[in-house]
Amino acid sequence: MPQFRITLTPPVALDVRGATLPAAAHTLGITNLSGARVSELYFVRGALDSTQIARLCEAVLSDPAAHDLTIGDAAHIADGGHGVEVAYLPGVMDPLALQLARAAGQIGLPPIEVATGTRYELIGDLTTAQVVALTERLLANATVQRYALGTIDPQFSSGAKTEPRVESIRLAGLDDSALAALSKTRLLSLSVEEMRAIQAHFESLKRAPTDVELETLAQTWSEHCVHKTFKAIIEYTNEHGEVEIIDGLLKSTIRAATEEINAPWVRSAFVDNAGIIAFDDNWDLSFKVETHNHPSALEPFGGANTGVGGVIRDIMGVSARPIAVTDVLCFGPQDLPFDQLPAGTLHPRRVKEGVVSGVADYGNKLGIPTVAGAVYYDPGYTANPLVFAGCVGIAPKGSHPTGAHPGDYVIVLGGRTGRDGLHGATFSSDALAHNTGQIAGTAVQIGNPITQKDVMEVIVRARDAKLYTAITDCGAGGLSSSVGEMAEHPGGVDVELADVPLKYPGLQPWEIWLSEAQERMVVAVNPANWPALRALCADWDVEATRIGTFNASGRLVVRHTGKIVADLTLAFMKDGLPRLRLKAVANPNIFQWQVKLSEKPPEEMFETYLLRLLSEPNRASKEGVIRRYDHEVRAGTVVKPLVGVNADGPSDGCVIKPIETQNHNMGFALGIGLCPEWGAIDPYRMAYAAVNEAIANVVSVGADPDRIVLLDNFCWGDPRDAERLGALVEAAKGCHDAALDYRTPFISGKDSLNNTYIGLDGKRVNIPDTLMISALGFVPDVTRSVTMDLKHPGNSLYVYMVDEDEERSDGLRLLHRAIQNGDIVSCHNIPGVEVLTDAPIYLSLAKMSIAGQLGVQMALDNLNNFGVFNNGTNLFIVEVRADSEWVKTVDTHMIQLGTVIDTPSLHITYRAKTIIDLPVSELTAAYKREGKYAQ
Repeated sequence: MPQFRITLTPPVALDVRGATLPAAAHTLGITNLSGARVSELYFVRGALDSTQIARLCEAVLSDPAAHDLTIGDAAHIADGGHGVEVAYLPGVMDPLALQLARAAGQIGLPPIEVATGTRYELIGDLTTAQVVALTERLLANATVQRYALGTIDPQFSSGAKTEPRVESIRLAGLDDSALAALSKTRLLSLSVEEMRAIQAHFESLKRAPTDVELETLAQTWSEHCVHKTFKAIIEYTNEHGEVEIIDGLLKSTIRAATEEINAPWVRSAFVDNAGIIAFDDNWDLSFKVETHNHPSALEPFGGANTGVGGVIRDIMGVSARPIAVTDVLCFGPQDLPFDQLPAGTLHPRRVKEGVVSGVADYGNKLGIPTVAGAVYYDPGYTANPLVFAGCVGIAPKGSHPTGAHPGDYVIVLGGRTGRDGLHGATFSSDALAHNTGQIAGTAVQIGNPITQKDVMEVIVRARDAKLYTAITDCGAGGLSSSVGEMAEHPGGVDVELADVPLKYPGLQPWEIWLSEAQERMVVAVNPANWPALRALCADWDVEATRIGTFNASGRLVVRHTGKIVADLTLAFMKDGLPRLRLKAVANPNIFQWQVKLSEKPPEEMFETYLLRLLSEPNRASKEGVIRRYDHEVRAGTVVKPLVGVNADGPSDGCVIKPIETQNHNMGFALGIGLCPEWGAIDPYRMAYAAVNEAIANVVSVGADPDRIVLLDNFCWGDPRDAERLGALVEAAKGCHDAALDYRTPFISGKDSLNNTYIGLDGKRVNIPDTLMISALGFVPDVTRSVTMDLKHPGNSLYVYMVDEDEERSDGLRLLHRAIQNGDIVSCHNIPGVEVLTDAPIYLSLAKMSIAGQLGVQMALDNLNNFGVFNNGTNLFIVEVRADSEWVKTVDTHMIQLGTVIDTPSLHITYRAKTIIDLPVSELTAAYKREGKYAQ
């Protein structure tokens, strides 16, 4: 079969990666890399002649303005150069290869196989050891890639035709240590108690489980899928030594608050792929946030990429069209010396670059705006980054069907099944082990957004035509998870694995059943509707296959070429899991809280201190990340992530107008609350502060405080550590109390536990206790939304306070009315990360000045009696119209700061003495880390 090698090399001016490699090499201590050229490689195999391969290049690949094209041997390496080529490992998703093969068919060429790679030509007096170090640290990730010094041989397929084999796993007679060893060897992530339950069940059946059955139970019972810790019975000893029995942490805190609030506009909470709420009389909104931490630690691009893809499918799984994406990212220090990096881990700088690229790649290619998020740095995330990916969707009111019927077909749509996606649920449920050979190329995946785009269009049209009776995404656990969950409502299912479309031959039955492989949805379809759905899928070039039938047998039956490979009762799958009984204790040393504003500013609160704070990574501009994302596609983003004169100010939240209608100008706001630095002080108040911040952020841009919903995402360490679990208990209680105080229901959530890694000293390290709160608030009129940039000289500036000792909603309602009435023309919530400094007011004023390119004249004296900054206080800086009478109606909420001035400087006095006088240009340089502030 003819085989061709195609090389695309950009001109030096367009070779961004090549231009940045010498600086990156310098961080490794390699200073003799003087330059680099980076080329794309495509390997094509098929019944093509030279004319046809030239046509493929001209029609699909070649752009003379962007690169030089070479067909044939590797390019000549200049004197002093070193060639390195990188390609994916067998079985790893290669989206570019799939699309090129697809494009060849669309232009009438014969079927082809494609593999891709990257070629690096490194220029400089480098030793072989240095080239290897550069490659392994910067160019290739051994989890999903291989490399060659010189030229690489393409590998087109990872599978060989092998006979399907089903193992019988002997459990009878195994003691606890043998059961634990079996769980570890097979990557089941099941405890001894859980293994005992499975052992007893199959002993009662007088047979051994098959590998398909054992793997099915492992994913069904995984922490990732069933949230065992949040459902456990917890014996909690608080800081006073009092013991409390908690019968299900989720049920007794977060879900309990939602049920007590009982908001009539909440359509669905905690029972589907995403929470659903009413938007108006005709439309519903859905919202979900997922985490993809462990995959992103091992393969940052693929981990973040599939994290975004997965949460988008969650929205598709409630029959909605995805319309907005959020991302919150937590990394280790970007300047961490390599000798402080735990063994086997990627540098946080490389993790960040891969994660940001993965988020941008998926949302941008799908045409969904990435509109809200945050980036946070802490040494605790060095080897275990956090990647929170969220999505909002919209659907006609009541258009989501939720129950399959006996006799409905099981239909799988979209991407094919491969080994990339095995043990995703169990991998995410266990402690992180870097460079685990059994994980490479399986639990870590690469997404294919082009395929997902087509699937999305099919789902929306199938929903409107009422072609399916139930739908879910193929998440962790693959078909075993999606089909297994859907089977619960009709009461049974029978599946034929030999009918499942595969990426390549050679997969065993358990691999076909368990693989999470991306871009797939499962729908239940009445047989009468199957021809119409099949035709719709053909129109969009989406593969659709019938793989089984739902029934009322009470059993999950899985076959391969007719032979039964799994036969489980749904009752045992759902109810056979032993309930965890855990012990938790409060750490009495952390329940301390009081951050006061000094009566007299200390010396360091002056100019140098303010500039240093502005340039610190957690407070400095995130523009470099935000601009990687398309946040304006679909033309519905009213308030964008960056606002102000030069669009470089940090918006508190974003505002989206989801539908074009003449009936109203209503939209919704999205905001984030993230205060992990407060966790070391008090986890209860950390949670309360995160809720505070998320709510304040959406109110700041115009959301109605009486129509806000929340999502929780807990990323925690080892829940078997009694103090870590105690902190989790306190945080959940903080969520409960804050939700009730604000009357804001939670509608969905997700926990990611066991976020730990092995540190430099060989001991296991827990990440910082991290709770991320997302808020979605209704904006009655998007034309009256406000932003945080200063607007007009002569306007007055105030601190507006909503204190913990009053009815919270009242204070926010007063603020909201002033925004809607036009009295407040700019508003900025003071975030938690700034409240913990000695300069929250100055930091916030500085950012408002940067965004508006206007100055501030302020006297500090008014703040002497401002009192305590604590978790219970929402603080806003508001700019009030000069002619407004509104301030006369407000009493204790307001303290005047000063005035907006035309001179672009931040001018602050104390007792008639100037303590800060900084031009906005200097503030901007510090905030954007430019000039002398660059690092």
